[in-house]
Amino acid sequence: MSEIFELWENGTTMTYYAPEKKTSTGCVVIFPGGGYWGRAEHEGKSYAEFLNKNGITAFVVDYRVHPNRFPLPLLDARRAVRYVRYYGERFGIDKDKIAVMGSSAGGHLASMLCTYREEVEGEGVDEIDKESFLPDKQILCYPVINLYEEGITHIGSGDALIGDSLKDGGNVEMRKMLSANLIADEKTPEAFMWHTLSDELVDVRNTLQYATRLRQVGVKAEVHIYPDGWHGLGLANEGKKNLPHVAQWGESMIRWIKDYLGW
Repeated sequence: MSEIFELWENGTTMTYYAPEKKTSTGCVVIFPGGGYWGRAEHEGKSYAEFLNKNGITAFVVDYRVHPNRFPLPLLDARRAVRYVRYYGERFGIDKDKIAVMGSSAGGHLASMLCTYREEVEGEGVDEIDKESFLPDKQILCYPVINLYEEGITHIGSGDALIGDSLKDGGNVEMRKMLSANLIADEKTPEAFMWHTLSDELVDVRNTLQYATRLRQVGVKAEVHIYPDGWHGLGLANEGKKNLPHVAQWGESMIRWIKDYLGW
């Protein structure tokens, strides 16, 4: 079962996916990838349906993308978590068991949500905004993390989010300010992350740098690095993207949620 909710009066929405047989009081708020230019369905709806099959409630956020720039995607992400937390009883979830999940640029958005704490314009409009935007856990799939370092970052994602060109110099200080591998601290939520070593679009060092930073600040992380597989695999179990070895990440994530977290 799915239902669409409006996050703001501007039409930004979030789709609620309810499992037929719920086995967890936790939930996952999903930010699909798409380079901050779009939102990939196989990294949104497909994830939600997979979580539902495993008894977990999910939400997919249609956060604003190009030509919208920072901080609007972050504002939408914060609103989504606050909305779910505020209406937790309605959705039948524990408001202290909210994980966020993002792939590629959606992974950057999820990690930024977990690490960037400054106020942004547009917050504080109602009772919903009084809830904390900080999720309890984070799940990142081949994420963009580092926005400032050529050869590691995905240039298109950073350019779309910030509105300048890294190759022409860009606003490097702002890019560093929005890179979770530099700003994560001890309050950053625990993470589950996966990537492939052969990803040619978003370098695996994004995940490794973030995992290293989390280790430095004392935050736990489960990290899976698979040897083969290109960027944007999603569940890695359909059509040309059917890579059984990589596809095991989904079951690992479910075990992490249910067995390790106890959700």
